[in-house]
Amino acid sequence: MAIARRAFRRFSAYRGATFAGVVTNTMFGFVYAAVFVAAHAVAGDIGGFDAVDTATYVFGAQAFLAMTGAHGDREIAERIRTGEIASDLYRPVDFQLWWLSHDMGKAAYQAIFRGIPPFVVGAIVLDLRIPTSPGTWLAFLLAAGLGVVLAFGVRFPANLAAFWMLDARGVVALTALAQVFLAGHIVPLYFMPDGLERVVRLLPFAGITALPVETLLGAHRGLDLAGVYALQLGWIVVLLAAGRSLLTAAQHKLVVHGG
Repeated sequence: MAIARRAFRRFSAYRGATFAGVVTNTMFGFVYAAVFVAAHAVAGDIGGFDAVDTATYVFGAQAFLAMTGAHGDREIAERIRTGEIASDLYRPVDFQLWWLSHDMGKAAYQAIFRGIPPFVVGAIVLDLRIPTSPGTWLAFLLAAGLGVVLAFGVRFPANLAAFWMLDARGVVALTALAQVFLAGHIVPLYFMPDGLERVVRLLPFAGITALPVETLLGAHRGLDLAGVYALQLGWIVVLLAAGRSLLTAAQHKLVVHGG
């Protein structure tokens, strides 16, 4: 908890960047909403969702961008490249859990100060679907929390590639690109062709953004909601284990580039 609180305070210092992010997310929210609502005007309901659902989805997905590090957070990779990782590994704390806690504190800050404001503006200007059931909000918050952990599970191994590469920016950037598209930030998954949608929904990226936001819309209930949590938890276990294995391999033979 202490690490998460420190991360929250750290990002609260960047008020200018937060304000710029709010403006950017809000503007892109309106652009994407206009495009997809126009598609509904032609095709009607898509995948069981109407225009109001999709407008709500768009602003919900915008809130998840910074919250889940979809822009391609490579702080760990940079610390490996500069050699600062050596001091990190000497800390009397678990390296992977330290950075996971850091991510949770960062996500909490981004959710409150960069995620909620664009959604509020969108709700004022457009007709968004705001849940009235406390159960829906609780289901969403749990799915969102698991989505943050899942996003860390995806990014952590990509950053660890810096142990074996002089520059891991390409790996991190490709991972971020896959996350932005396959998590449903650019195109809602239910807009995809049926065959592609079924495959994408089985990947870990769907549990980062698309499934939590669909939970907010009330699309997942009962056994279906349990399936969402099971998919998220299953991929979290697999990815954290993969990250742990890579970290162990890297610690056996550590090569510090640049120092």
